[in-house]
Amino acid sequence: MPHRVVVLALDGVLPFELGIAQRIFGRSLGIEPRDRGAKLYDVTTCSVRPPGPVATDADFTIAVEHGPEALATADTVVIPASYELGPVYSEGRLTDELAAAFAYIRPGTRMVSICTGGYVLAAAGYLDGRPATTHWSSAEHFQALFPAVRVDPDVLFIDDGDVLTSAGVAAGIDLCLHIVRRDHGTAVANDVARRTVVPPHRDGGQAQYIQRPVPDAQLAGTTTARAWALGQLERPILLRDMAQQESMSVRTFTRRFREEVGISPVQWLTQQRVERARQLLESTDLSIDQVARKAGFGTPTSLRQHLQAALGVSPTGYRRTFRATAGDRC
Repeated sequence: MPHRVVVLALDGVLPFELGIAQRIFGRSLGIEPRDRGAKLYDVTTCSVRPPGPVATDADFTIAVEHGPEALATADTVVIPASYELGPVYSEGRLTDELAAAFAYIRPGTRMVSICTGGYVLAAAGYLDGRPATTHWSSAEHFQALFPAVRVDPDVLFIDDGDVLTSAGVAAGIDLCLHIVRRDHGTAVANDVARRTVVPPHRDGGQAQYIQRPVPDAQLAGTTTARAWALGQLERPILLRDMAQQESMSVRTFTRRFREEVGISPVQWLTQQRVERARQLLESTDLSIDQVARKAGFGTPTSLRQHLQAALGVSPTGYRRTFRATAGDRC
């Protein structure tokens, strides 16, 4: 059976965020010969009340055909952002309606929030002692309201196993694609991303979207250097090598790079190498030593250290997870 995703539409829901789960999970299809074209997820939208209209933050309402009992069938619950959270936002507590709806959720259900949907998870206690994120503009308020949560305002999303949170708006797409990748591997996630016309993975975090003084339009960007580096990942790459691609000093290049991407060149290079290693581990039979060299880490030890730091798993463990039974997992 397809993995069951139930999206909880609250009053004041943002239509864009509400549609993300249906677009990403609903368009995830099997690509292996035995399940080619089969739906991998079954997506249902429900309300905290009996079936009927739910107000959005736009000038229209939506007709929701399922009540809160649908949450009892969920393998994954997705909570999109809402601008009408009431005491959830102001006091950090669930309304009686929400508490009754959450009582339907089975233990072990994967919980996912998009943007300020994280307030609902926090108010329900799912985020106590855990790392989480939300829209950067709400991060300070979120942390003050829920001091037991370890808020990280810089990332696009956080995967903490059975509870996942995302930053604002389009970061929900990044998170849902990540979940598809985690459930069914890179090839399926990339297929969905291509058909949705979005990148399968975005670089950097929220820092690149926070309003800052606009850089001088006369200054060159760092796109050429990034494209050059992606073609050289197997080789040692020095900061001055990247700066030379843009005819900049190292200091100017580093500043411009951080303004554009949101992280340092060294952090970006590590991310790209981790991503290359993941692709090789999933799609080839290369040895761990060969993967380490082709991804630019040089040695298996370095590869293990970086993969462990980024994903919390060893190269062998990652390959076992994504090569063995991806088509069988929900």
